[in-house]
Amino acid sequence: MARDPKQWNVSFGLLLSDPQIQRSVKDIIIHENYHYPSHNNDIAVVRLSSPVLYTSNIRRACLPETSYAFPPNSDVVVTGWGTLKSDGTSPNILQKGLVKIIDNKTCNRKVVYDGAIKPGMLCAGFLEGSVDACQGDSGGPLVGADYKGTWFLAGIVSWGDECALPNKPGVYTRVTHYRDWIMSKTGL
Repeated sequence: MARDPKQWNVSFGLLLSDPQIQRSVKDIIIHENYHYPSHNNDIAVVRLSSPVLYTSNIRRACLPETSYAFPPNSDVVVTGWGTLKSDGTSPNILQKGLVKIIDNKTCNRKVVYDGAIKPGMLCAGFLEGSVDACQGDSGGPLVGADYKGTWFLAGIVSWGDECALPNKPGVYTRVTHYRDWIMSKTGL
């Protein structure tokens, strides 16, 4: 990842070819214990040059409390501009997929990820395959709504074994695990 903020812009909206709003990046703060190619501590905070106003197509996801639980089998939504299949092409329209939270014990089974899932990670998808994040979606949101309809950021697209394969759900950075780190870097 290029760490120079001047190399990055952030687009907001539904169409990649005609973003509704763009912002330059003021600062990129990468977790101090992230060391590529490890997937541990796979999180960064991006500060924008100026605020973004919400619209019908641009909405926020709230930062959950550390104790907030996204129960296994609950519905969550992943969105992104990534490829639609492994080694495929990228779409021009923002994609979304409805997936389910998979508990870490299941995700750590030998036939799934064989113990690779750490406490700061979260699995979501389907053990039979079918819906998943894919190449180019990394860094994107995994969100879930509470009973009041408030959306919370459950995870950040991190890694997986290709896309939508059986027994290979998407693996996300677990946001609740890093809430204190996020707060310390943003002052929220």
